[in-house]
Amino acid sequence: AFAGPATANLPREIARAFLDQGVPLTHVSVVVQETGARRPLFAQQADKAMNPASVMKLVTTFAALELLGRDYRWRTEAYAGGPVVDGRLEGPLILKGGGDPKITIEQWEAFMATLRARGLAEVTGGLAVDRSLFRLPAHDPAEFDNEPMRPYNVGPDALLVNFKSVRFRFLPSVDGTAIDVLAEPPLAEISIGARPAPADGPCGDWRATIAPSFATRSAAVSASFPGRYARDCGERDWNVALLDHATYALGMFRTYFTAAGGVFAGGVRAGTAPVGAAPYAVMESLPLYEIVRDVNKLSNNVMARQLFLTLALADSPPPATIDKARDAVRRWAARRRLALPDLAVENGSGLSRQERLSAASLVRLLDAADASTVREEFASSLAVAALDGTVQRRFQNGSVAGQALLKTGSLEGVRAIAGYVIDATGRRWSVAAIVNHPNATRAQAALDALVSWTYRNAAGYRVPVTR
Repeated sequence: AFAGPATANLPREIARAFLDQGVPLTHVSVVVQETGARRPLFAQQADKAMNPASVMKLVTTFAALELLGRDYRWRTEAYAGGPVVDGRLEGPLILKGGGDPKITIEQWEAFMATLRARGLAEVTGGLAVDRSLFRLPAHDPAEFDNEPMRPYNVGPDALLVNFKSVRFRFLPSVDGTAIDVLAEPPLAEISIGARPAPADGPCGDWRATIAPSFATRSAAVSASFPGRYARDCGERDWNVALLDHATYALGMFRTYFTAAGGVFAGGVRAGTAPVGAAPYAVMESLPLYEIVRDVNKLSNNVMARQLFLTLALADSPPPATIDKARDAVRRWAARRRLALPDLAVENGSGLSRQERLSAASLVRLLDAADASTVREEFASSLAVAALDGTVQRRFQNGSVAGQALLKTGSLEGVRAIAGYVIDATGRRWSVAAIVNHPNATRAQAALDALVSWTYRNAAGYRVPVTR
């Protein structure tokens, strides 16, 4: 349990770092505590519930590792919706989504190859998708920040394929006279119209200068880029989400089943996998410990939401719902006596204005994870200062490089960081800090200073005595 005073003075250097960036200390929550100790070295508004942004993913991933197990795998199953005669399926192929957070193009290609290897040569009745494992309210991708095409705003789905995203690649010709545009994956549902004209000048805001437009017509999208593209930009990528989940799955199936030598005819509709039947083929996900690394190191919101919903199935029957997932997290914390009194979860990813957690609760969670049987899997999922993930370009000039395992959080008006700092003597420190203020963007330097200070000074620090 977190013990000690709710507030002990911040070291003057750390307090000044926040104040110099225009962030009042009343909008800052900080705890620094040796991992496993009973009292913090110092704290600032330790118990204040604040928006932690993506640092909330620490709750989701730790709960998942303990509830599901490090080697947990999701299953995407294919069923024959009719007889298969001489390789020809007379009816639809039914795809049952298992909630896999990360189905890549390469995994999908391997799945199609498996179907072909098992004798499926032709599908005559289209695709039926069973997405019933998750029961969710309608998702508005524009609701959070009015950026509906951003991949991070893709909603969770039982059959999430390739994050439902398309990467447009902008490729200047060798002689600089033309700009080619390619779509990956190459889906029939995505057509490309006008290409941008090459231009001189700095690259700048190239996404604006290409003047993109996207027109949706009958479950297909036409993308046009009639503007200008600076030659100085070189090759650039732009990831967007344009299709609904079912249409995207159809496009992926048609493209890669055909590429594997199969023949496909028909559209897509909702379907239900036959109860008790053996699947025709199964695609298993990566193990959970690898999924957790992507969620934390890269701060992937869509994967975090998929993982959060999967928690609902840890001790409850399907379908998974948001309420069931919240209850699963609460029961897990209660069983292991992990006090998170200020926890408020909306979707488990931190891409939320409603989620709340305090620095004290984060340190309790970090300590519990450090003493857990999944300690190594959890710690290795965190970004390593100056080396990878969301902190690869931070701490480049300091001795803390390689010595801090961190999760970052960033929203408009929010900056946060939490994790472990291993000092030069090998002592491990749990650090959590959250800033909720209009100047939060400027607070990143202060958060980094806190991590670096902990590495250099925590072992020898003594809280000043006030008289």
